[in-house]
Amino acid sequence: MGIIKRIKRRLPIVGSGPKFRDPPQPAAAAPRPPAPFTPPAPTSLRGDRPVGEFLADYVKENAIVLFMKGSPASPMCGFSARAAGILTGTGFAHFDVLSDPDVREGVKRFSDWPTIPQVYVGGEFVGGSDIVAQMHESGELRELIDAALAADAAPSADATPG
Repeated sequence: MGIIKRIKRRLPIVGSGPKFRDPPQPAAAAPRPPAPFTPPAPTSLRGDRPVGEFLADYVKENAIVLFMKGSPASPMCGFSARAAGILTGTGFAHFDVLSDPDVREGVKRFSDWPTIPQVYVGGEFVGGSDIVAQMHESGELRELIDAALAADAAPSADATPG
């Protein structure tokens, strides 16, 4: 008995038995009309607000703000990584300028500073990566941050007790 016959006897699927067929396909459905156009939801934290208004509110609402390329967990440039590393543990807010080109350009006009990253403490522009690093090394940055966090924690004068 030849090898092929022995294989066919043990494995009936090889050349013998009923042929395997693809399962029947369902009947083609009628084509659906295209869905009406829905604009994508804004991916930026800014939404539809004007850039200047957003920037002013963002730095006022957060004691420490870093405008950077990427995020602290995944910075997209070394300068942003350096600034985020210095600010780690301060509870800073950050904004990825790569997510919104209008904010990327607007923050440069807002601070009159040409580069990213930019750090704001207590609503005031502090500087970029190099300036923040120098202030960190001298201890001046810690003083600024402590003062901003204390002011942020204090109740505002216009709050009414309730």
